[in-house]
Amino acid sequence: MGAWADFKTFLVQGNIVSLAVAFIIATAFAAVVTALVDDIITPLVGVVLGVNFASWRLTIHGSAILFGLFINAVLFFLIVAAVIFFGIVRPMAAMQKRQAAKLPTPAATTKECPYCMSQIPVKATKCLYCTSTLPIDPAAATA
Repeated sequence: MGAWADFKTFLVQGNIVSLAVAFIIATAFAAVVTALVDDIITPLVGVVLGVNFASWRLTIHGSAILFGLFINAVLFFLIVAAVIFFGIVRPMAAMQKRQAAKLPTPAATTKECPYCMSQIPVKATKCLYCTSTLPIDPAAATA
């Protein structure tokens, strides 16, 4: 009975439910974009260029190669990629950049030795590398 309870817990976890919702929304979005490409963009391109991609085909020994439909699929992919990039990726990057700008800058834990240019702890009074006596920094002494 423990395995059945574990399985039920697994099914109702937030990650699985979120993934299912995302899949359903993505499927619906794909249908909308397919309709956009097939019913609006391809005919508009056909009007502008005077061609209909959907009718482009090559017939060899009675077999049809529908490369016009492939062009429609490429358009579909480019539109989905553009929507994801401009609608999700760029706004998320901008939001993360704004969030990072709001975070306080952490206090420095090291400083540079003025004699040998090595990185040493801020509170050090002698350099670990060149053993020079360092000038006392009043800000570091109180930190």
